[in-house]
Amino acid sequence: MSRIGKLPVNIPDGVKIDISDDNVVTVKGKLGELSQKINKDIKLEIDGNTINLKRPSDSKEHKSFHGLYRVLVNNMIIGVSEGFEKKLEVIGVGYRATANGQLLELNVGYSHPIILQLPDEVKVDVQQEKRQNAFITFKSSDKQLVGEVAAKVRSFRKPEPYKGKGIRYVGEYVRKKVGKAAAE
Repeated sequence: MSRIGKLPVNIPDGVKIDISDDNVVTVKGKLGELSQKINKDIKLEIDGNTINLKRPSDSKEHKSFHGLYRVLVNNMIIGVSEGFEKKLEVIGVGYRATANGQLLELNVGYSHPIILQLPDEVKVDVQQEKRQNAFITFKSSDKQLVGEVAAKVRSFRKPEPYKGKGIRYVGEYVRKKVGKAAAE
């Protein structure tokens, strides 16, 4: 049995789950509503405050779907009850970030600012003080969407290995290389 798939998913108070006939799971909570289509072979059983996922056989395909859909349902429940967040740090002289509604403007060493239109489901917050690095925080109930947006913003200027300038996740370690002067 799948070690992840066999674990029950706990349903916190204030979260409603609806399973339609065509295997679409809809989760509603205080932070929003998410839905996910589940493979027709995987069966969901709601038992009080827990959900159990069952698979029909031990085939490789069913085993992989079993763990995958259990994690997706769990992430939807956590998302609508607590939410997810990713934090980025903008490091570099003259590098700035500003947020205006759903527009994120980045000045990261190019000849022009980068302006990114964020999805409505993602909330952005930028904290920047004088002579300090900017911190960008993305919050949403959809874990996959938050990760995609953070990865897209990071891709505009990845941290470089010589000085460490760029956009990185908070807590990310960037291994620095020694420059030309060390070769002598």
